[in-house]
Amino acid sequence: MAAAVKRSRLRKAIVEMADDLHRLGIMDDARHKKITLRDVEKDAAPPAEPLTGTDIRMLRERTRMSQAVFARTLNLSAGYVSQLERGTKQPTGAALVLLDVIRRKGMEAIL
Repeated sequence: MAAAVKRSRLRKAIVEMADDLHRLGIMDDARHKKITLRDVEKDAAPPAEPLTGTDIRMLRERTRMSQAVFARTLNLSAGYVSQLERGTKQPTGAALVLLDVIRRKGMEAIL
């Protein structure tokens, strides 16, 4: 457990130093943006917003894909996509994150 605490403190210190260097003009925007989520606390990542069945159906229709093609593209079963669209199941985990990326950036972001 001590290693996890040290890692967390180290990550926090790295991010603080990078922010200070960026603010002072020593670090440019491009380098500052290269700080990834593994360098910051996991709580800093915005959670994926929940999607309703109607939202998911609209996403799929916007991509002009059938349920089967949409499911195959996301590595899901067509039955699961159908359940999501009917609202009998709610997407969680990787499926929710993929759907959120498609909602925000379009299908091109994952292809």
